[in-house]
Amino acid sequence: MNNTISIDPTSLSLRQLHGYLLAAVAPRPIALVSSVNKQGQINLSPFSYFNVFSANPPVMIFSPARRGTDNTVKHTYENVNEVSEVVVNVVNHTIIEQVSLASSEYPREVNEFIKSGLTQVRSEQVIPPRVGESPVAFECIIDRVIPLGNQAGAGNLVIAKVVLIHVHEKYLDQDGELLTENLDLVGRMGGSWYVRATGDALFKLPKPGKTLGLGVDGLPDSIKRSEVLTGSSLARIASMDKFPTLEAISEWKKEPRINQCLKGSNARVKLHQLAQELIIKDQISAGFKTLMVADELE
Repeated sequence: MNNTISIDPTSLSLRQLHGYLLAAVAPRPIALVSSVNKQGQINLSPFSYFNVFSANPPVMIFSPARRGTDNTVKHTYENVNEVSEVVVNVVNHTIIEQVSLASSEYPREVNEFIKSGLTQVRSEQVIPPRVGESPVAFECIIDRVIPLGNQAGAGNLVIAKVVLIHVHEKYLDQDGELLTENLDLVGRMGGSWYVRATGDALFKLPKPGKTLGLGVDGLPDSIKRSEVLTGSSLARIASMDKFPTLEAISEWKKEPRINQCLKGSNARVKLHQLAQELIIKDQISAGFKTLMVADELE
């Protein structure tokens, strides 16, 4: 294990604490929120203190925090306390530059749709307009607003219930499901960093099945103390719900790759290396059997 330091958050300046929180808790999805005040003035602003928190009812929460510099509140916060409706527009790579521009501290009377060049589209069930270029937009009614403090940097939780969803058809498959690989979403990192959810940044990980896995503690010591297997590989093996049968292991020994590993010295290490390669290729059962062959050499 690498050495770590422990930090009391009260010992940090607001700027330092903000940096630790935002760099470590990432990537964060971005809500591009459109809102209006009681005079009908439109505001468009992005927030990365944001996520979905419930499916039934469908609820999203975002937080227009107090400014760390002067403890003032954002126009979005003022607006939702006047008109309890918003549209949460999803941000992808196509519009990220315009979204960044919309984050500028324009005066309250300025419409960021116009400044950013994003298309203002009339909503159907709420007053604020939605962003035409956004791949998915959620019309929402504000359930409540919860201030977390009155000091600089304090968040204000805006709990929004989704009442209507708009989705561009090009992001849907033939079954009407959203295509993750096509959405090209953008996440917020620390400082000026962002991340793009596309290409090699995307990967699939099988969810544990209904049957409980063996767990790392249920594996033989020869596997747990392997100098070859990574923690991720151990977890993949430990997700299996049962050991390979003796018959399956015996049959597996006939594999040319296994015979090659058993020749000469360091057979156990070579078997573990082969198992690691198989696990990386998602051949978990074959990897498990290879490790059990190695276990017989103990």
